Amino acid sequence: MSSFAQNLSTLSTLLTEDDWWNMTTGVVCAVSCAIPGCFLLLRRLSLLGDALSHSILPGIALAFIITGSRNISFMLFGALLAAMITVFISRNIQVWGRIPEDSALGVAFTSLFALGVVLLSGAARHVDIDPGCVLYGSLEFVSFDRIDLMGFEIPRVLVSLLVILTISIVAITTFFKELTLVSFDPTLAKTLGFLPSIISTVFLLLVSSVIVASFEAVGSILVVTMLVAPAATAHLLTDRLVPLLLFAAFQAVISAILGYLGAVMLNTSVAGMISVVSCVLFLGALCLSPRYGFVSRLVRRCLLLVRIAKEDILGIIFKIEERLGKSQPVSSKTLSDLLRDEGASVLRTFARYQLLSSGLLKEESRGHFSLSPSGRAFAQSIVRGHRLWETYLEQFLNLPSDHVHAPSHLVEHYLSPPLQSMIARQVKTSQDPHGSIIPKEPIPKKDNADD
Repeated sequence: MSSFAQNLSTLSTLLTEDDWWNMTTGVVCAVSCAIPGCFLLLRRLSLLGDALSHSILPGIALAFIITGSRNISFMLFGALLAAMITVFISRNIQVWGRIPEDSALGVAFTSLFALGVVLLSGAARHVDIDPGCVLYGSLEFVSFDRIDLMGFEIPRVLVSLLVILTISIVAITTFFKELTLVSFDPTLAKTLGFLPSIISTVFLLLVSSVIVASFEAVGSILVVTMLVAPAATAHLLTDRLVPLLLFAAFQAVISAILGYLGAVMLNTSVAGMISVVSCVLFLGALCLSPRYGFVSRLVRRCLLLVRIAKEDILGIIFKIEERLGKSQPVSSKTLSDLLRDEGASVLRTFARYQLLSSGLLKEESRGHFSLSPSGRAFAQSIVRGHRLWETYLEQFLNLPSDHVHAPSHLVEHYLSPPLQSMIARQVKTSQDPHGSIIPKEPIPKKDNADD
């Protein structure tokens, strides 16, 4: 039996039936938050999830104070009502006060959260309500409160979350086009006859329902992580909406499973560990995402610097050969002197090694290099682009001849042969502003061809 199979077997013996129910509830809760969280992220309303998750506290406290009962139905109703009031207050503060949306949300949710803390603390003196349970959830104990459903004993919280998840998927699927249009361009949506305000209000009510259904499991504070982290992680991995939703849901599942297992092994808060895992996955995507990751961008930047250094080396040798009128080996010291301002010596050394490996450069003797036929054609294209762009800047932008070299030195690395041909048809000259001949478009040569 493999070590992986042994680990799975050991894990299955450590987890009880209650653990599996708790883990399933965590998975459903995470996915329920992740899907609408994607649209909050796209609409730059992630703070709204934070506001709603905090502002439901006064609704919970008032439900107990008014009814005198800890019945979960009353508390859920109070929480949903408080969430709706938060949306109403923030929107009206924004309109009446003429302040930005994020400022209006900040005023609304901090005020209601403070009120909720005061009311909850007062209510806790008369009954055993644990504020920590309300804030951080009780995912570890959801399996103790079960209801009979079609002959199966299922945790009550799981049933609520499944209903909310089903409603979310059906609503988002049904109004996917409208919700997408409002999320990306509300002005266009209004122009086309949609009602962005109504769509936004209905969506915010859906988000409020998700938060209210989730807070019993993961708490009113940690639900923010479930709303934001999976969507933010997925946004680093894709720019398309449907893959964004799928990646966010997948990341939510992974976070819930790994978080619960980690909490069991470390004997700590399950909701807290799920949030930690979500943040770790986000940091991993932030570093390793193929397009937006810090490490990926650093690698691309290094590769770009190496490519520029390689092209600079080829261009320098080509100009030396052009000036001498013949192929002439160039020493590494000459290259270093001419490229002193073009990057670190280690970068130039690595670029020269790659040129030798690719056959674009030949080492005639120790420390002396010349262009191969294919390297000369490549270098001719680089120099051609440089001089064409200098000519273009002088002719069409009226730049003085002593101001065109620096920008052309940057642009020469991005001018493809088709673009060079287009510029050549515009400038209609054979010399650059400095009197140097603009090379013809090179004909690719094989390295075994005669120079």
